[in-house]
Amino acid sequence: MSVGLDKEAGAAPVPEDGSPALLELRDLHVFYGAIEALKGVSLTVAEGEVVALLGGNGAGKSTTLKTASGMMAPRTGEVWLRGERVDGIKSHELVRFGIGHVPEGRRVFPRMTVLENLRMGAYRLRRPDPADIDRVFTLFPVLAQRRKQVSGTLSGGEQQMLAIGRALMGKPELLLLDEPSMGLAPLIVQQIFEILKEINDQGTTLLLVEQNASQALQLADRGYVLETGSVVMADEASALLADPRIRAAYLGEAAE
Repeated sequence: MSVGLDKEAGAAPVPEDGSPALLELRDLHVFYGAIEALKGVSLTVAEGEVVALLGGNGAGKSTTLKTASGMMAPRTGEVWLRGERVDGIKSHELVRFGIGHVPEGRRVFPRMTVLENLRMGAYRLRRPDPADIDRVFTLFPVLAQRRKQVSGTLSGGEQQMLAIGRALMGKPELLLLDEPSMGLAPLIVQQIFEILKEINDQGTTLLLVEQNASQALQLADRGYVLETGSVVMADEASALLADPRIRAAYLGEAAE
């Protein structure tokens, strides 16, 4: 369902000190072979924000995150982190710029234990910081209980917690999350979102792709809506949540 075009709303706030946005994507055109997946996507994320990306299947949400984290390179367009252009830098090198990526489908190392997975998240550091492991276990107590358990035997919710915890081990300033609630029971989804709020309250900026539009917009400060590779709406999260077009397209309500 098309939700209509509203490109002017929802620009990220300009920091009072004039510093650049934490993340800025400028006119990204990204292709899979001959297929153009992103058609001029631009967005900004200010330090401390939670920004939600909404859209249907094939809208370009995951591609946007992959391009921001260096997993894909734009054919044209630019990616900026704290005022430094970083498109073209490989994803494993971008970690040192303070960006973490929790991919769709969790993708934990199934034959490694919980603790080994967490240590892998700190690969860019000379050695894992015990304080970071303690932080993850405080955020996710169930992982502390299962620290020696092989991660492939965890439940889906526990694997999602582990994927988030592993990304936190890299000390990211910006955490990209791709569908963290996918396939999880409602009670676990609520728990995951409460923890994401806590992570943000602790100072980590979040860019969130999420199929659960209501949960995402309740957590977010601002949101963007993608359709077939283009940004078609951008606004404060509260305004998007109240917009009848969004409620009809993503919350299952009848259009007015």
